[in-house]
Amino acid sequence: MCHRLRPESVGMEIESEIGFTSDTLDLEVGRHPATRSSLPDYEHGTREDVLTIIAGVMILPRRRFLGSSLCVLGNTLTDALATPLWKWNSGLAVDVIADKTSSAVQFVDVAKEAGLTIPNVWGGIDHKRSIIETKGSGVAFFDYDHDGWLDIFLTNGSRLDTQWPAGKAPTAHLYKNNRDGTFTDVTQHSGLGATGWHTGVCVGDYNNDGWDDLFCCFLGQNVLYKNNGDGTFTDVTHKAGLSQTRGRWGAGCTFLDYDRDGFLDLFVCNYIKLDPEHVPTESNTTFCQWKGIPIMCGPRGLPGDTNLLYRNNGDGTFTDSSEKSGILKPGPRYSITAVSYDFDNDGWPDIYVAVDSEPSILFRNNHDGTFTDVAVAAGCAYDDNGHEQAGMGVAVADYDCDGWFDIFKTNFIDDTSNLYHNNGDGTFSDVTFASGVGANNQYVAWGCGFLDYDNDGWPDIMQLNGHVYPEVDKYKAGETFKNPRLVYKNLGSGHFRDVSAEMGPGISERFSSRGAAFGDYNNNGSIDVLALNLNDLPSLLRNDGGNKQNWIKIKLIGTHCNRTAIGARVRVITGKHIQMDEVHSGTSVMSQSDLRLHFGLGQTAVVDVLEVKWPTTQKVEQFFRLQANQILTIREGSGIVPAESPKPR
Repeated sequence: MCHRLRPESVGMEIESEIGFTSDTLDLEVGRHPATRSSLPDYEHGTREDVLTIIAGVMILPRRRFLGSSLCVLGNTLTDALATPLWKWNSGLAVDVIADKTSSAVQFVDVAKEAGLTIPNVWGGIDHKRSIIETKGSGVAFFDYDHDGWLDIFLTNGSRLDTQWPAGKAPTAHLYKNNRDGTFTDVTQHSGLGATGWHTGVCVGDYNNDGWDDLFCCFLGQNVLYKNNGDGTFTDVTHKAGLSQTRGRWGAGCTFLDYDRDGFLDLFVCNYIKLDPEHVPTESNTTFCQWKGIPIMCGPRGLPGDTNLLYRNNGDGTFTDSSEKSGILKPGPRYSITAVSYDFDNDGWPDIYVAVDSEPSILFRNNHDGTFTDVAVAAGCAYDDNGHEQAGMGVAVADYDCDGWFDIFKTNFIDDTSNLYHNNGDGTFSDVTFASGVGANNQYVAWGCGFLDYDNDGWPDIMQLNGHVYPEVDKYKAGETFKNPRLVYKNLGSGHFRDVSAEMGPGISERFSSRGAAFGDYNNNGSIDVLALNLNDLPSLLRNDGGNKQNWIKIKLIGTHCNRTAIGARVRVITGKHIQMDEVHSGTSVMSQSDLRLHFGLGQTAVVDVLEVKWPTTQKVEQFFRLQANQILTIREGSGIVPAESPKPR
């Protein structure tokens, strides 16, 4: 949380740093009309108010911010405060200060009451001897049985130094939604109870049979599970042509139709070349240091791996098109999470990849089956100072409702997350600090998402955190292994406010979290959150109060396009306010969120226009004067239809 500069505690030192007295400050603020118009109450404000505004509106290079106790502003204030006030980006602090209302929304962890009582297992509890034990994994909200209610899939891991008795190794778990706020573990019947280091997960109907399938990344062999439509899944990895000749460390994944032929293709992130059968023993491990603490090494110094792109042949099989498509050209990277959206509004899906400790990747779709990495030129490969970052998770939304998709990326401790604003010309601007989301750098950040938690029509941000070194607790390093979550409220002006302290125990409770999925599991019109916590129970954060304002939710079914309708774009128009989103697979960190699209409507009771642009044909369907607070199912070419019921079993 950004703390105010207080004259009584800072005194004359502030005036010394500023370079002018309070009288001069009055002159600097008052002389510029644009600045005065953004500070309507200045005449009645205190010097503290003005200094607070100064602290909030300064836009400095990131490295100048890190390490200070004053709004994370850096070691000194001299350079910024010597700049005339009207040359700064005005408006940020005004919005932050003006919005002082307490949140009516609370997030409450109801995992135990809901029946999610099996803990995650991932590496040693007090010590990690290999990087695999720090990584963690993802989760999924998806309606596997098509009954209109979100079910839950939880990945799981192992421990290097544990020999599990037969049948006792940790497994993944599938929970069926009972439609009453509780879930039933149906893993054994489903066929999804795999063991091993199970990292990422994404969902899509790869064979267009009407049932969403599951792709799971592992350290070793990734697995494609075909949804049989009867509550069971079958491993079709080899049959589909997705078997690997050597074990690889798959991380995040995403289904997309990159050639717009109506069949879902598959992009897979590979993290590090690590042989699962030959992880070094404790005695052979070379230890590195983190702030003087002996810890395991990586990822730097370890060999990175290349990503994969599989083209769907339309017959239930895939062909590796990684080289032909240009996906291999960036070379080995420590890739973690991938998402696919049409970032340049040309009608073709692009791919953004969060990369650990190296430049992130933006693959622009060239419309001919190939991609070009344009992240450096586009301004979303590095931070605003040109530094590499430890990218973990990715969230995408049009947060300012200007018709272009923006990117939020989480990073390692002592660095902030990024907010990249889409400029609409093929480039992005790093607005991390200008937007207000740069106030926190004290956590290792993982899962993230844009979610309109209060249904006011503006996408907010949630970030989940968790250190990778449990040793920091033992050595009293000023950091903790378990951390709270963060929530940033979208103020509707391009700025965000940290409201974490107002959002309830589900946000303030501490875990070492990894994957997160976002969706309305109880169908009450508010977005809930599912989180994986290392060596702990999962969190199911029920949103209490978010449905006090209006909303609409859209389930899309493709006919000419892929059946899951991944890549379909929806615009919701209420008066002059236009929101948009795309159906997407894989997001957050190695996770899958609800495939339905959710839009908050505020106090508006009727959607003026709802517009669907289908990805294969690029045809647009429009629907007018729709009542709020309902879940609509729209089938391509058929309009609004009754929600699908599960087929007889």
